[in-house]
Amino acid sequence: MSRLFRHPGAWINGPVVLYTFGGFGVGVWMLTRTEIALNVVGVLLVAHTLVWSAYLLHDCAHHAVFTAPTANDRLGRLLSWVNGACLASYEGLKRKHLRHHADRLDVLTFDYRAVLKGAPAWVRYLVLCLEFAYVPVVELLMRGLVIATPFHHGTRRERVRMMLFTAVRVAAFAALALISIKALLLYAVAYFIFLHVLRFMDAFQHTYEIFVSRSASPAPPDPRRTRRYEYENTYSNLVSTRWPWLNLLVLNFPYHNAHHTQTGVPWYRLPALHRALYGEQEPQVIPSRTLLANYHRYRVARVLACDYGAVEAVGARATGFIGAVGVSFLTAV
Repeated sequence: MSRLFRHPGAWINGPVVLYTFGGFGVGVWMLTRTEIALNVVGVLLVAHTLVWSAYLLHDCAHHAVFTAPTANDRLGRLLSWVNGACLASYEGLKRKHLRHHADRLDVLTFDYRAVLKGAPAWVRYLVLCLEFAYVPVVELLMRGLVIATPFHHGTRRERVRMMLFTAVRVAAFAALALISIKALLLYAVAYFIFLHVLRFMDAFQHTYEIFVSRSASPAPPDPRRTRRYEYENTYSNLVSTRWPWLNLLVLNFPYHNAHHTQTGVPWYRLPALHRALYGEQEPQVIPSRTLLANYHRYRVARVLACDYGAVEAVGARATGFIGAVGVSFLTAV
């Protein structure tokens, strides 16, 4: 009989899945209550389960949960309904993310920078003002394009699929609004927190080049993009080096160098892999606490920046690390 799970210890995914789906439902219920304390806990619970749904979906895309690819894909699709990634094609999400690993590039299917630079000045100014106010406009724009693209470049089947899936999502939000407008507004707050958490993690994990292409074909080969290049342009932005368990808040996603070394290793085995590969003195580790100031300082500049800045070899290494934006693995246009 074939083994159900790909790796030993996969039982831990059971509680994670239960918490993600169950916690999301309980959190939404808390948003509908009149008690302020329950509302606050509900916002945090919804935001956190959204985060875990994204990073567990990431493991599914790498077939790191089950032995059978189809089982990973089924769980990944279910998780995508929690965080809204269901509006994009799951196959497209997976293909785009795996190209990121294979091509050693940040592969984008839509160059929002070019659009903003070519837009009327008032549009560009409005976007930058909203980003200054911590409204993640670029992430919302990318999700809007996921919805719009099938109606411009897609097939009839893709358009029908998008209309059906969008209708289901809209109906769910309408039902929540009928129960409580306050709950809908609080859900928006939780969703913004979720977007900022994912955006912060994504912002400081690479200094890759940006490659824009709608094609499913690999990027043109470049002898510079070796395994060494991948390692030197990948960073592990650990939530905490002193208390490693805090990295579980984001399902160990910050162990990014270890992940890029062995992409099929699941989230719960990444800390051990990181220690085995790098010990306690890994130079590519940049703790998140040193990057929070950059996330704030460059929040407007990174929107139109032509690259992600630079990480120095010594000293205050991350001072010029601007970071990425619009590279979420949950958006595939």
